[in-house]
Amino acid sequence: MFGRKNISKLTDEELLASYKSSGKTDYFGELYNRYIPLLYGVCLKYLHDADKSQDAVMQLFEDLLPKVSNYEIGLFRTWIYSVIKNHCLQILRKESREITVDFGVNIMESDEVLHLLSEEEDEERLEALKHCMERLPEAQRTSITHFFMDEMSYADITDVTGYTLSQVKSYIQNGKRNLKICIDKHKA
Repeated sequence: MFGRKNISKLTDEELLASYKSSGKTDYFGELYNRYIPLLYGVCLKYLHDADKSQDAVMQLFEDLLPKVSNYEIGLFRTWIYSVIKNHCLQILRKESREITVDFGVNIMESDEVLHLLSEEEDEERLEALKHCMERLPEAQRTSITHFFMDEMSYADITDVTGYTLSQVKSYIQNGKRNLKICIDKHKA
């Protein structure tokens, strides 16, 4: 078995697989601890209270420990981000607090690409979109996917990817332009 020192050297995927196969909480604890700063930051953003945020992070750990083996998890960082965000929204709903949403530039920006993602589009256009998404540079593809398909805000994307806010905006803007150019060429 792995000693404490060796556990910390395992990748997220190895820790998750080890926890699922052995049930030893050390593995999931190590994995979860890696993301506590991210989780706490997300909670603070939604709950606006340091104590409630700490409680939410610890409560989520207790909730996930017996259940995490039941989930199909691709990229743990993205998955845990979505889980903590939903956890915070549930807390806010229970408290019957208003959940504020910024309907600023993101909505206008979404409309421009959402028609590309519309299910009503013909199959040829969807194939073109898929083809063109694969051709985007990784940072643009990741940012576009999080923004349009996962419906994350700029701030959420910076939390998940580690990109700066200006990088995320640039990746999305350039990615949209590159997608449009590529799809137009594909149609011609």
